[in-house]
Amino acid sequence: MSYARRLTIAVTTAADGSATAYSDHIVYGMVSQIRYVKTDFADGVDFTITAEATGEALWAENDVNASTVRAPRQATHTTAGAAALYASGGAAVLAPIVIANDRIKVVIASGGDTKAGVFHVVLA
Repeated sequence: MSYARRLTIAVTTAADGSATAYSDHIVYGMVSQIRYVKTDFADGVDFTITAEATGEALWAENDVNASTVRAPRQATHTTAGAAALYASGGAAVLAPIVIANDRIKVVIASGGDTKAGVFHVVLA
């Protein structure tokens, strides 16, 4: 049986409002959710969260003003490489994003001069 694990990534911006931070450890597991906790980042902060080595997108959002939670998922495909759909012409089939032997990278823009925020990543 596996258990959920939470990683915390604290981020503090430079004077220009930018920052890059990484998870402290190599990560393995399915991304269940990412919680952004605003400390004092400026309203309208932009962030991009990816797997460091592969660049796989986990969450990217602009103009965020308050703490929030997202449960990112990725589109799935058939063995022929076509998008998997629920029905012909229907909605994409989504699946959890799996991270294996990688760190999580958080990039901040427009965060304000020396401001802070925290990201909690829950892995299953």
